[in-house]
Amino acid sequence: MKVYIVRHGEVPHNALKQYNNQNEDLTEKGIKQAEELREKIKTIDYDILLCSPLIRAKHTADIINVKEQQIIIDNRLEERNPGSLSGQSLDVTNRDEYWNYYTELQYGTSENIQKFFKRVYSFLDELKTKDYENVLVVAHSGVSKAFNGYFEGIRDGLFLHKGLKNCEIREYEL
Repeated sequence: MKVYIVRHGEVPHNALKQYNNQNEDLTEKGIKQAEELREKIKTIDYDILLCSPLIRAKHTADIINVKEQQIIIDNRLEERNPGSLSGQSLDVTNRDEYWNYYTELQYGTSENIQKFFKRVYSFLDELKTKDYENVLVVAHSGVSKAFNGYFEGIRDGLFLHKGLKNCEIREYEL
């Protein structure tokens, strides 16, 4: 089974370089990014489209859903919750450490990275049991980092630079 993961288009907190757990919609730039991605998606014959419950992911999924498949929401695809960091600049943390799988640091009430990865891994483990050929997943940068860990291994535990950019797509074999 091929699994294609897409990160949603730009939202205000991306442009402001902030942590955010608000349920924001796409910016005009984010809509354009999704429209451009829709052209690339046309060549993928996906059987199912699975999506995060957050508005930015659902709006992106609506735009890129060229096969007009039903969009199935899975809460395990929701972004890592930054908790009390929400609304603050990304600079308030050591970003490498925030995305270090082996970190002992806890930044505010942010979701623990190992628990977050475990949540995403449970989604992928369940997906393995399904009989799809091509799956399109619309989610978030953090979720794409967890996908990277699942398919490529945890290795040094450093995931800051292993996530997707807005409306980037990556293919994995499950």
